[in-house]
Amino acid sequence: MNLSLWNWVLVIGVPVVLGVVGFFVGYRVSRLAARRHVDTNRQQADEILARARQEAEALREQAKAEREQKWEKEKLKFESETAATRRELERTEEKLASREAFVSRRDSVLTQKEADLIRKDRDLMSRDKILKAKMERMDQLISQENSRLERIGGLSCEEARKELLRNLENQARLEGAQICKEIREEAKSKAEVEAREIVVAAIQRCAVSHAAETTVSVVNLPSDELKGRIIGREGRNIRTFETATGVEVMIDDTPGAIVISGFDPIRREVAKLAMEKLIADGRIHPARIEEIVGQTREEMDNMVEAEGESVVLEFGIVGLHSELCKMLGRLKYRTSYGQNVLVHSKEVAYLASLMAQELELDPAIAKRAGLLHDIGKAADHLVEGPHAKIGADLARRYGEENVIVNAIAAHHEETTMDSPYAFLVAAADSVSGSRPGARRESFEAYIKRVENLETIASSFAGVERAYAIQAGREIRVLVQPDKVSDTDTSDLAAKVASQIQSELKYPGQIKVMVVRETRAIDYAH
Repeated sequence: MNLSLWNWVLVIGVPVVLGVVGFFVGYRVSRLAARRHVDTNRQQADEILARARQEAEALREQAKAEREQKWEKEKLKFESETAATRRELERTEEKLASREAFVSRRDSVLTQKEADLIRKDRDLMSRDKILKAKMERMDQLISQENSRLERIGGLSCEEARKELLRNLENQARLEGAQICKEIREEAKSKAEVEAREIVVAAIQRCAVSHAAETTVSVVNLPSDELKGRIIGREGRNIRTFETATGVEVMIDDTPGAIVISGFDPIRREVAKLAMEKLIADGRIHPARIEEIVGQTREEMDNMVEAEGESVVLEFGIVGLHSELCKMLGRLKYRTSYGQNVLVHSKEVAYLASLMAQELELDPAIAKRAGLLHDIGKAADHLVEGPHAKIGADLARRYGEENVIVNAIAAHHEETTMDSPYAFLVAAADSVSGSRPGARRESFEAYIKRVENLETIASSFAGVERAYAIQAGREIRVLVQPDKVSDTDTSDLAAKVASQIQSELKYPGQIKVMVVRETRAIDYAH
């Protein structure tokens, strides 16, 4: 087929032009795509870099916070350790100060003892000189006696010698007995002074409060209507309550209160708590009464046990049997002459421990023996015999040492005292029981003492009236001003005090105050 030149140009040129145009278009498109891809990658890189910077900043802040927190912890730890070290140093300084005071006190005691020994040595030297002089005098007397016997009696030398030896022996024994008596009396007087100082020091360092116990407890009522419910129909509620608790309930016209009476303080406390629970509960009938009393008795047992453990922990006693611990708790509700036995036992433990320290004995043994010395009173209502013997048997049964058992058994001198701790416990028991205010007088004795005070004061001439006040610790005497002058008041006060001191027995001291008053009265018309 014959084609013209233009046709060939069209046939060949058009594809070539299209190919070139396509090449340039493709190249341009690829350049645009590549640039777009680069821009996209750069943007992603910028975002990644920004996130990395944010994460780095967050990690830096977190590391800074952790570092600050760790620094605070280390600072607190260091401060706590420093405070603990400071407290330990302060305790050590206190111990050193107490030890230094103890050493100083011991040094003064040793100095005093050294002075006493020097004085005794001088006395012995002087007595030795006196004895030598007496021996020389006796030698002279022997020679004179020998001469006299040989001259008068015609005795042989051997017989005269025997007679002289007998006389010498009797005279030496007499003088030796006199010297021994003097030494014994001197030692006794010094021992009494030292013992008095030790007891006084122990009393001054021991301050235990006393609380007088009574035989009644008062239960407050929200309203008097409850009295009828407590009594119950035909008295069945109150009878059930008294039978379950073993106490007497007294319901009278006293508004808002009933009285529970009983000599066993534990029963009385159980009854009081049970009655308060019944009043709060509102359901008062025999079955509920028995249930509440049973629950209260169990709670009281737990309270007794907790009280015993508290006392043992307070005194730092180790290895005490659990039964003895419970008995100590029971002593809180036991009284003797109005004095709480547990408070008394704690005071005896304090006093015995302090006196043991003064005598350089073991205060722990003295404290243990003093605390347990009246343990028999927790069981004397169950076992026959004196409480000292009962307490010693209980202590022996529950594994206490012989020195503790002997101190308990001998604190009323019912058996031989085998150790100094027994003497300390007995002395501490006497001090605690005889301290003014520790044991309560009976009401009758108190009334009688007050009446005797007023009678004695009123018996003097010129006395108009006399009043005993301050529970019998002070007597105020009102005198007639026309019969007793101001100068006579001091003499009258001294006479009243002297007669009271000679006729009455009383704890502590009684203040006598004489009051003289002159009144001038006139009227204006």
